[in-house]
Amino acid sequence: MQAENEIDMMNKKIIIAGIAVVMALTLQSFTLRPADDEVMKKEDGVYVVNTTKIGKDIEGYNGAVPMKIFIKKNKVEKVEFLKNQETPKYLAKVKKALLEAWNGLKVKDAQKKQVDVVTGATFTSEAAIKNVQIGLEYYQNNK
Repeated sequence: MQAENEIDMMNKKIIIAGIAVVMALTLQSFTLRPADDEVMKKEDGVYVVNTTKIGKDIEGYNGAVPMKIFIKKNKVEKVEFLKNQETPKYLAKVKKALLEAWNGLKVKDAQKKQVDVVTGATFTSEAAIKNVQIGLEYYQNNK
C-alpha cells in the first residue's frame, strides 16, 4: 500500500515537472521572436521594420544609424532614417542618393540589390545599406 502511494506521488511529480517544462518551452518560444516588439509592426497593411534594436551594432561615422523600412504587399514602399548622430550634411547626401534605391522593389529583389556608397559619406552609406539588409531579412523571417 505504501509502495503504491509512493509510486502515485512520484507519478504526480513527473507530471508536474513535465507541465513545467512545456510551460517553460512555450514561454521561451514567445521570447525568441518578439511578436509585438519594437522591431516589426503591422499598421494598416504595411509592415514597418525598425532596425534600432537589431542594428544597434551597425555604426556609421558617429554611431548607430537606425532606420525604418516600410513594406506593403511584399514590396518596399520607403526607407527612412531614425534619430542618429551622423553629421547632417553627410546624412542629407545619403538620404538623397540612397534611400529611394529600394523603393518599389519586391523584398527578395531589394535584398539582392547592390547599392553603391555615397562618396564622402562612406560610413553612413554602409551603415544604411547594412540596416536595410538586416531589416529586410528580419521581415522575411518573421512576417
